[in-house]
Amino acid sequence: MSAGSGSRSARTKTGAGGGQEDYGAKDGRKSTRPKAVKEDQGRTIGRSLKSARPTAVKEDQSRTHGLSRKNGAANPVKEDPNQTVRYVHKREKTGEGPVSAGLQPGKNAGSDHKKAVWKAGNMLYPLPAVMVSCARPGERPDIVTVAWAGTVCTDPAMVSISLRPSRYSYGIIDETGEFVINLVTEELIRACDFCGVKSGRDTDKFLETGLTALPAVRLSFAPLIAQSPVNIECRVVQKLTPGSHHIFLARVEAVDIDEDRLDENGKFELNKAGLAAYSHGEYFALGRKLGSFGFSVKKGAKTDRVFG
Repeated sequence: MSAGSGSRSARTKTGAGGGQEDYGAKDGRKSTRPKAVKEDQGRTIGRSLKSARPTAVKEDQSRTHGLSRKNGAANPVKEDPNQTVRYVHKREKTGEGPVSAGLQPGKNAGSDHKKAVWKAGNMLYPLPAVMVSCARPGERPDIVTVAWAGTVCTDPAMVSISLRPSRYSYGIIDETGEFVINLVTEELIRACDFCGVKSGRDTDKFLETGLTALPAVRLSFAPLIAQSPVNIECRVVQKLTPGSHHIFLARVEAVDIDEDRLDENGKFELNKAGLAAYSHGEYFALGRKLGSFGFSVKKGAKTDRVFG
């Protein structure tokens, strides 16, 4: 998701192809242009041979901030098999060569590693699926679903969210300089998805989803979502405008947590809250624990298969 805003969604197709280098020879020398390698499906994925420029990726107005109205799956852009090439990199047994230079040969040395080269796009998954609440003074509050949210720094505590300027919630946040990031659990995932495909211009999302708005502690307008286990109150300090989405950099003013998530020692059991994630058009519940930070170098830890 960069998750969708509360208005009409816009899907961006992640396509095959792309690249920068020019493989043609213009001075009469023999071209070193690589031949296309056909896939089993009868087409290839990779770099256009006619031009050094990447093929443009067309947008579809059914996707919002990385969230598809249906499932958000990235759809490869079909291209002429004669116009694309797939690169096959082989790790040298000696540990030398253009691919493995500087790397130590391992137990998988000599194996083939096939990579399909796609157009430049957003493929950073999984991501947290969150609901961002905001409000103008005197108006009903709104909720926008966002997956393009992240941590900026810890001192001072700062976060960021990315939104399209066309979204209803964008104008509210831009005017008030406030928003609340509300973490999403399995129980809230349907409401989360609803808020990503419906627009706040004509939908009261709190009313339709049955969610409850609570006043924030440090903000003037943006409310908390009572059902969320964690509410992060944010105040905008800077807006960046790099392209299709604008980035709101915000300082964390307060963090509100459910008291019933605390254990008998006062420790916050966040990982037992059933948090949800978003990956490539689909929602997932967090799975089994794989380790804790620093476990790979912990004294007495097993080392037989630490690195694969």
